[in-house]
Amino acid sequence: MNIMKHALKTTALALCAGLMAAPVIPAVFPIHAAHAASASDAQVQEPIKALYAALDRVQAKGSGTFEQRSQMLAPSIDRAYDMETVLASSIGPRYAALPADQKQQLLATFRQFTIARYVSSFKPGSDARFTIDPAVTPSPVGNDRIVITHIGSSDDPSGTEINYVMRSDAKGWQIVDVLLNAHISQVAAQRADFSSALSGGNVQKLTNLLQKKIKTFSEE
Repeated sequence: MNIMKHALKTTALALCAGLMAAPVIPAVFPIHAAHAASASDAQVQEPIKALYAALDRVQAKGSGTFEQRSQMLAPSIDRAYDMETVLASSIGPRYAALPADQKQQLLATFRQFTIARYVSSFKPGSDARFTIDPAVTPSPVGNDRIVITHIGSSDDPSGTEINYVMRSDAKGWQIVDVLLNAHISQVAAQRADFSSALSGGNVQKLTNLLQKKIKTFSEE
């Protein structure tokens, strides 16, 4: 594996920071046979296409400071992610019982953490190549859909498979989970990471953990 290929694989894996330490979850989201692309497929894929287009701009040489690139990416993150659903699933049942002000503080910090993780993963000059399968696959969970993508490089286009579990609500289709290699759940990994910080109901401890991670991302 050459240096560029290794760098791009590391970049893709960084999207799911901590996932490789999580238990490998059997095919909870099996990938079914592809079908012809349709108008509804395009609607489901649109937030991912916009996110990847923004990442192309973020990783371009001369794209600016960490803060400038964060501002550049933020609108696409806000459009693509159902941030509160991802946060609530990452925390688990105790999220519903949190006071509104604590939820608001956690949500704002979690949004910053999500943006910072992407910006840190796709540094200027990384030259990641994004591909999206033309067909969307159904999920066995409710009416969710799965957008299958690959993040690679010019000499390894298939790279690493990163799939997005999409759910539709009043804001349209948005990400509610990210799957590494089709089956390792980002939400499950974050739940394992967050649970120790939340032991004893210490919300500020989790907020501090996320802020520490944001600081680390901004300095890489």
